Amino acid sequence: MQAYEERLTAPRSWWFIAVLTGVAMALILLPLGTVPMLAGLVGGGALAATAVSSYGSVRIRVVGGALVAGDARIPVKALGTPQVLDAEEARAWRTYKADTRAFMLLRGYVPTALRIEITDPSDPTPYVYLSTRSPERLAAALTAVRAS
Repeated sequence: MQAYEERLTAPRSWWFIAVLTGVAMALILLPLGTVPMLAGLVGGGALAATAVSSYGSVRIRVVGGALVAGDARIPVKALGTPQVLDAEEARAWRTYKADTRAFMLLRGYVPTALRIEITDPSDPTPYVYLSTRSPERLAAALTAVRAS
């Protein structure tokens, strides 16, 4: 059973920048002719779109008694109480309050986050920081899975 799923997609402005990258490549190759210009448009746009898509394809899920965030899979029983962070507090935990040992799934375009202490004594990671658009729902899903 899947209790929660979120995909942190890149903002629309990033896709617009990817299109502009294709246009810029086309303009750079314009002196070489029409075919190189079209190749620059398609190739530059495709490369930029691939970069935006791969950066914006990270997922956060609570499934099968585990929190899956990007490449990390953490059992819910190893997690403490989730702390919902508003935009200002999330920025603080991304910057001057951050611990270099923490697992941080950061997306600068997502203003809110969830911070969860790691309670496993054998794990040196102090906490998990997850950029999320709905930290309350994620916290509720983690609490519900822990209670069941």
